[in-house]
Amino acid sequence: MHSDKITFLGSLGETLAARLDRPAGNIRGCALFAHCFTCSKDTLAAARISDALVSQGFAVLRFDFTGLGGSGGDFANTDFSSNVADLLRASEYLREHHQAPSLLIGHSLGGAAVLAAAAEIPEAGAVVTIGAPAEPAHVARHLRTARPEIEAKGIAEVSIAGRTFRIRKEFLDDIEGHKIQEAIASMRKALLVFHAPRDEIVGIDNAEAIYKEAKHPKSFISLDGADHMLGRKEDALWVASVLSAWVTRYIGADDGWEGQPDVTEGEVVVAEAGEGRYTQSVVTGRHRLRADEPKSVGGDDAGPNPYAYLLAALGACTSMTIRMFADRKDWPLESVSVRLRHKKVHARDCAECESRDGRIDWIDRDITLAGPLDQAQTDRLLEIADKCPVHKTLQNETFVSTRIEL
Repeated sequence: MHSDKITFLGSLGETLAARLDRPAGNIRGCALFAHCFTCSKDTLAAARISDALVSQGFAVLRFDFTGLGGSGGDFANTDFSSNVADLLRASEYLREHHQAPSLLIGHSLGGAAVLAAAAEIPEAGAVVTIGAPAEPAHVARHLRTARPEIEAKGIAEVSIAGRTFRIRKEFLDDIEGHKIQEAIASMRKALLVFHAPRDEIVGIDNAEAIYKEAKHPKSFISLDGADHMLGRKEDALWVASVLSAWVTRYIGADDGWEGQPDVTEGEVVVAEAGEGRYTQSVVTGRHRLRADEPKSVGGDDAGPNPYAYLLAALGACTSMTIRMFADRKDWPLESVSVRLRHKKVHARDCAECESRDGRIDWIDRDITLAGPLDQAQTDRLLEIADKCPVHKTLQNETFVSTRIEL
């Protein structure tokens, strides 16, 4: 993955700081990420979601709104309208220097911003909101203790998440006058709404309101147990994995990645990814993977090493073969898991091996079967494990035909 620090001019003429994360090779599309109120582009949720999308072939631009993070300007001079305008400036940057965003993602108030901006970014085919309010005015609830001072003096200092910000009366007027129901109803884009039922910052009723206003195709996913900021790593990673899987249905599902290698069924193409020393891009069908070496031997650990993929192939084949046989016999097998380890051993230490000289490859394979199986069934499934096609390939003589293509 490449990660570039960039800047562009925001709607108020200030320089905005941004980060463009992108795959080393082909790009399926560009995503634009809008962060939460008073947050920055570098929140853990934003970073983890970006990483997951990059692994699926998307470039992701995340930036700091005016007056926040590394961006210039005074936060006190901003409002919801300027945030929406900053989003449009970010989309213009992508359109001019890379490609227009095909996916818009917004967290919290950033979610409301992408809903408001979506109609003005025609290339965007999908929108994702995470813990978003149905109206920008929802933010005013968290400013109510300071509101009398803001109304009286025109500006006041407010503590939000342990940091102090200056909020102007114009900000309150703007969020209260900005209605986005019509924008939601008319945006005509695929919509995915993430929301935690117990979100204490933005209530779940906001997700219901957004979902009701939107036209199909639309989806809602409950973030059970998560907090508003997706503070737990597992919550952010789960959102990232679901989001990256969902979006492929609406973006790049038919025509694939721009400039992708021509891969026929049953073929795997491996090429240097153009990042790190050993990182490889692996393409098979619609799947894009990474292979690398660990940092201990000079790699970047951007993906499993070749032997890990070999073990994964044997483990997957073993589990599938056992499942197919058990289902065919209608045996009560509930689940299968396979744990594998590879090492080199001296041939003389292997009583079962034909070779007596040098070192040989040794794979330990531990299979766990769950379910009310009797001993005869368990013994038979152990025999079947050794009949998995990849197992046979590893044990049979294999010839690799190699040629150089120029």
